[in-house]
Parts: sequence; structure tokens; C-alpha cells
Amino acid sequence: MQLLSTRFIPGPNIYSYHSVIKAILDIGTYEDVASNAICNFVSRLLSLLPGLGEHSCSRGYPGGFAERLREGTYLAHIFEHVALELQSLAGKEYSSGFGKTRGSGHRGIYNVVFGCRCEPVGLAVAEGAYQVLTATLTGQAINVQELVATIKRIGDDTKLGPSTEAIYQAAKQRGIPVHRPDYDTNFLILGHGKKQNRVWASITSRTSSSAVDLACDKFLTNKILGQNALPVPHGYVVVSSDEAKDAFAAIGAPVVMKPAGGNHGKGVTLHIMNMSEVEAAFALAAEFDKRVLVEEYVTGRQYRLCVVDGKVIAGAERIPAHVVGDSKHTISELVDIVNQDPTRGSGHSRPLTRLELDAAACMTLAKQSLTAAAVPDCGQVVYIRDNANLSAGATANDITDIIHPETICQVERAVRLIGLDVAGVDLVVPDISEPLTVGYGAIIEINAAPGLRMHLHPSRGVARDIGAAIVDYLFPDGDDGRIPIIAITGTNGKTTVTRLIAHTFRRAGFKTGMATSDGIYVDNECIVKGDTTGPASTSMVLADPIVEVAVLEVARGGIIRGGLGYDFANVGIITNITEDHIGQDGIEDLDDLAYIKSLIIETVHADGIALLNADDRRVAALKARAKAKIVYFSTQSDNITVRRHLGEGGKACFVKNDIIYLAEGKTEQALIKVSDIPITLKGVANHNIQNAVIAAAACWSQGLSIGDIRSGLTDFCENPGRLMLMDIGSFQVCIDYAHNPAGCRALSNTLRQLNPKRLVGVIAAPGDRRNDVIISLGREAGQGFNKIYIKEDADLRGRQPGETAALLKQGVVEAGLDPECIQTVLDESRAVAVALSEAEAGDLIAIFYEDYDTVSSAINEFSPSATRSAEVTPVYQELIVAGVRVEG
Repeated sequence: MQLLSTRFIPGPNIYSYHSVIKAILDIGTYEDVASNAICNFVSRLLSLLPGLGEHSCSRGYPGGFAERLREGTYLAHIFEHVALELQSLAGKEYSSGFGKTRGSGHRGIYNVVFGCRCEPVGLAVAEGAYQVLTATLTGQAINVQELVATIKRIGDDTKLGPSTEAIYQAAKQRGIPVHRPDYDTNFLILGHGKKQNRVWASITSRTSSSAVDLACDKFLTNKILGQNALPVPHGYVVVSSDEAKDAFAAIGAPVVMKPAGGNHGKGVTLHIMNMSEVEAAFALAAEFDKRVLVEEYVTGRQYRLCVVDGKVIAGAERIPAHVVGDSKHTISELVDIVNQDPTRGSGHSRPLTRLELDAAACMTLAKQSLTAAAVPDCGQVVYIRDNANLSAGATANDITDIIHPETICQVERAVRLIGLDVAGVDLVVPDISEPLTVGYGAIIEINAAPGLRMHLHPSRGVARDIGAAIVDYLFPDGDDGRIPIIAITGTNGKTTVTRLIAHTFRRAGFKTGMATSDGIYVDNECIVKGDTTGPASTSMVLADPIVEVAVLEVARGGIIRGGLGYDFANVGIITNITEDHIGQDGIEDLDDLAYIKSLIIETVHADGIALLNADDRRVAALKARAKAKIVYFSTQSDNITVRRHLGEGGKACFVKNDIIYLAEGKTEQALIKVSDIPITLKGVANHNIQNAVIAAAACWSQGLSIGDIRSGLTDFCENPGRLMLMDIGSFQVCIDYAHNPAGCRALSNTLRQLNPKRLVGVIAAPGDRRNDVIISLGREAGQGFNKIYIKEDADLRGRQPGETAALLKQGVVEAGLDPECIQTVLDESRAVAVALSEAEAGDLIAIFYEDYDTVSSAINEFSPSATRSAEVTPVYQELIVAGVRVEG
């Protein structure tokens, strides 16, 4: 048995609407061996993972899976349940309860899928399940507890800190999309495109970097506040022990010493009373910053007030880290007992931080005439730290409702002076319910990126949802941070429809992001070349801060391998379902293909639009899978599905009397004549009539005006590699991506109507298609062209050289084309060169390309000045007048 691969699929996919791990498992010689036929396997597995005995499996009751184990089930299915059990053992936050096991179409190879909330944990679970099964099969020892501990440790290491987690959960609660680019940081992207905001811990994309720098300089902050009549402690910045002593003498005991640019209470010493303490405190502070702040010690209790968008949102009294004696245990032992609290963890991973007996703690103990080995009396409070930072083990009590109003005003003003949008203000004052005045407390510090734990998880008092306050500030008035997403799938027409929709929105004044089979475009600038129709490309579009509308071509392969890359769209479009990709990825027939592509409409928001092809029976039938409103499109004026839908008050876009209409119920509005749309070639290109109808319907459904839609359709001429017409001397060339039978038929039918002397095809097929599909493409070509040159893609996709070409030729011959009119030239560039060199006057050569640049280069090499010198024939003159771009 081998674990061939594991993959994390975020968001909606063909297995689930939620994130999953997909493991590909080769069970090898165990393909026909059931669990009850493997000696001692069931007993060993249940002894390793007793919790499996409670799994219901398909039987719907606890113990159902154990029954199946004893009756005989198979390793891939068992792998699924072992993964689910390891998740459960790791903790509720990792348990999903969702799993599926499916064959891959290859003997012994299975796809095992289980729900997963955290990628690193999910991948570790898959590897752990493999280790458990391998050990069980071989009789080797395995420590399951240690394995689960490793999974938990990975979870803890990759978990968001409490502050960032609070913001994450608040955004999710509001329906705002959240993307976490990296599991090693607390960085989040909230929202999409132009509406996005970013947070790193509690620093937001609106936080001023100069304000952060200012807040980090504690002396300068103190000076600015003091200059503006706010109560602050008097102090000096020093860079040596001698200067620190001078400052101590000038201020008078007691003093505080801390790094001028420190954070989290590191290097802070409070209540310094003599010169010997000054030296030790300076040395400690200097470890964190060469500039050390010496300031007067302010008597009172320690408080932290949180300010968001200029308003105090919460307040907490911070109690320095401490233990309480019991007359039995040493201070060191008491620290260990406190640290057993599951709410305490390292760093900021838990609501509270572990206590540490480090050098700073020893100094604090020494001031109390204690050491770590001392045994304090029963009830005696022993402080481990002078400062009350939660990162040093402090606790906090909520005091939000008793802060004096004058203090609130002063704190809000202080934060305004520094310029932070989110800030933590440290105060020392005898009583927070009394006004903060000179001589009665002071503002000690203002902190950028304040920790929120003390407000989220106070030891006493009311928890305050600071995460929600920050999200409400970033996304006011219920804004969900979303931009319109228009997703397009289908067998043919996806790229043209995507380009046409994006062009229309761009012309209407929107910054568009577009992912297509030839690249990713942001506001019409190509940022990535190549086939970019998968979830990674979607993420790039949605992450760009200028994008106002995302138009996404979504291919079958991307859906299967990585899901959608978004949670839901505003418009989901299925152009058509025709013969292609049959035999790949477990797709056995057109119904399987329709099922996969239906994910596009299943994940349209309930307030959105599912745009379906009423002329395609399989597409129209997918209506039942949509939760959103349906808008049909058709190139027929009397389509019965459209008529019934309109009769029920629905919306549709269709062609009647060579005019595209937009209709709702009994009301219909003429949009544009088909002949006025350049890509239809004066109405000759039927497939582009359909593409124009789809684009019009999509733009209409998103509220674009009739004028904007009409303008977008009439001036769209940039459609590289799709029905591209060129005039080369006495003959013409058309470049198109006709890579399946339906595409070949649509292209040849269109070009026939241009009345060429001969229609010549330079054809190829992707090698990963099933034999009968490749033969079918050849058959369509044999019926549509007078002469054919058969080439092969450079990427053979698992075939042997010449194998795909032979299948194409078989189809061409079956169609009845004279063998004398068939020529095989495998290399793409060479095939184009031969076809061009053998062209006759009046020919129209259709080139099916794999690599657009290769074909363009071959044409330019044959006729580098064709555009400048060629005489335009009458039919192409009409196309130029109509607005079709003629290229060479």
C-alpha cells in the first residue's frame, strides 16, 4: 500500500462545499482483500484506535463501522475512518465527521477525501492514517498517542493568535470572505479586490506606519502627550548605566526602567529604589534596545484601554503574574501548578500565557526577599513580574463599564495625537472610576498592534468582542467586503464569454480582474500568461486591490484538482456540455461532466443568478441544482424552456429576428442586432452569437445599462486565438482553439459560410482525451474540411509520438475524405509552415493551435509583412467595416 499524494482543497469542490484533504491511495495487492481476510488486522486496528468502534459509517448507528470491519471492507474505506478518528482524537476544533472514498478508474487507486479546517493538520492526519494502517498491516508497533500529540502540536503551531482569531471569526460571522496566505503568520486578507482590508494581528491596512513608529518610541510618545496637557510620567532617555544613574538621581526613587522601543513588557523593571537596582534594570532593558527610558514610577493600579477608530471599546485591569502560597509548595512548584491550566500556553496561542521563572522573574522575587525555592505562606500572593503584560503571564479583569467619562475622553484624545486607528493605552491610576488628572495617575504607554486577549478572555467580568469592533470599523454599514464574481464554465465558448463580459464591464468604467485559458488580466494588463483557469488564478484575481469585478473562466480540471477558489459567486454560467474530457478523472459520460460543472451554479449566492443554456438539454436540466434565480439564454426565438420560464415571470435573453432581446415575464426589450456584433461575422458565426447572448445576459443580470452592454458588444474585437481571421496574399488564415468535436464542427460551419475555394484544416487533439473522442474530432474535421494537415501537441499527455495523430486520421478517413487530401506533419510549427506553403489562391486555412505564440511565429515567418501588403478581399472588407480586427 502506498500514499501517492495528499492535497488540501480550500472551499467548494466536487466532494463538499467546505475544505477537504484529498488523498490518493494505492492499495496495491490488497485490491481484492477484505479486512476480515487479513490475519488479526481488525483486532489490531481496534486496539490501536478503540474510538473506531463508535463510528456509524453508512449503517447510521454507533458500531456500524466495526461491523463492516468484521464482515469485510477495504483498505481505502478504512483509511478514511482512521483519518476521521485521528482528527477526533486531536480535538474538537479539528474534527469534521465528513469523509468519502471513491475509485479513480484505475485498479487499486482510490481517492479518499475527508473534511479539514486547517491544511497543515489535515496533511499530518493523512500521513498519520497511512502510518497507522501500514503498522497494522505489518504488525509493527506504533505509538498512537505520540502521533496524535504531533498532530496537536502542528495545530497549535499553526493556530491563529487569539487577537487575529477574534477578527477572523467576526469577519466570518459577517459573511466577509477571509484568506490566510500563510500558516506561520497572523496575517489575514478580509474581503475581495477593491473592497478588501488586511490585518496583521491587530494592525490593519488603515494603520499609519508613522503612527506605529511613533508609538514604538515610548519617549517621543510621552513627550508629545505631555506637550498636549495629558498626564504622563516625567522621564529621560539614556544609553549607558552612568546616564541611567544620573536620571535616577534627577527623578528620585522610585523609578521605572524599560526599553525605549520595547513591547510585551520585555525588559521592564518597576519600582526601582536604589543604585544597585538601577544597574541591573539598565542591563535588562538594554538587551532589547540600546536606548533605555528612565521615568518616574506612578502609583496605582494597572489598566489597559482598547481604542478602535477613535473610540474606547473596552477596558481591563491587569494583574501582574503571580502565584498564591499554600505553605506546602515552593514558588517554582506553584508556577508549575499554575501552568497546568489548559487556558495557558506559550506566547499568544492561548487566552493566558505560561508563567516563566526567568531573570526578570528572579529580580521581582528578590525585591520581595524571595527565591524560586521559597515556600510562601498559605494565601500569600507572590508576584512573578512587576509589569502586568499578559504576554508575561498576567491576568485581567474587565472594567469597561466603570471607566470615568473624562478618562475616556483623554485616552481617545491621546490616541488621536499619535494617529493610530487601533491602539492599546496603558494607564496607571488608583481608581479607574475616578478622573485621570495630573497627580492622580498617568498615561504610561500607547501601543500599536495591541493584544486583545485580556478583553476577549478576562479572568473576571464581561468578555468584549473587540474582533467584531475592528471588523465593523473596517467594513461599516454591513458591507460584506465582496466584489461581483462572475464564473463561467462549459465545454466551449468559456474564454470568449469571459473576455466579452470583462470587456463590457471595463468599458462601463469598472476595474476588472479576469482569469482565462490564456492568462490572468488585471484591468486589461496580463500579469500571468498560460492556462489560468484554476483556483490559484482565482485567488490572484480576488487578491488584487484594484479589482472591482472578477470574471473567471473555470475549467473542469481546476474544479476537480483544486475546487473553485472562492466560496460563492454572484453569477454562475454554464455555456454548454458537449463531448470532451470523457475518460479523464473518472468522467465516464456527459452526465458526469455536467455534474462536475454544476458546482458553478450550486455555489451561486441565493441572491445571485444562475445563467443556463436553454438550447442544451443537459445544461437546462441543471436548474434543479441551483439555489439562485435562473436566467436562461437561447439563440432560438421559440425555445420552449424559455417560453415557459418567461410565462412564470422569469428572465431570459434570446435571439429573435436576428436581434438579441432581454426579457422578463411578458416584457421584452431589443438590445442589439446580431449583425452589429463584430465577433458574429455579420451573423455568420453561430457559436459567437451564443457567446454574445450569454455575455449580454450576464451583464444585464449585474445591472449594467442597455447602453453599456450594447457598447461592449459592438466594440469587442480583441479575442486572440478565437476565430482570428488574417488575410495573407491570395488566401486567408483563421486561428482558433477548436480542441473538441463540437468546437471543430462550429468552426468549420462558420468558415464554410465565408465561401472559400477550399477549406483547409491544420488539426490536432489533446492526447489525454479518450480514443473515441479523438476519433470523433477527426470525423468532424473530415466532414468539414477539403484538405487536412494532422499535427500533434508538443505535450503528448501520456501518448506515444504519432499515436494521437493516428487516431485523428482514423476519424478523418471514416468521414470519407480522400486519403490524398490528408497529410501528417507532427510538429506544430512545421505543420503550419507546410500548410501555408501549399496554399492555393482562395483557400481559407483553419489552424487549431496548442501554443498560440508558436502558430503566430510560423505565420509571421512565412509572411512577415502580410498585413501591410495584402489585398483585402471583398468578404473581409465587409468584416473590417463591421469592426472585425484583421491581423497578420
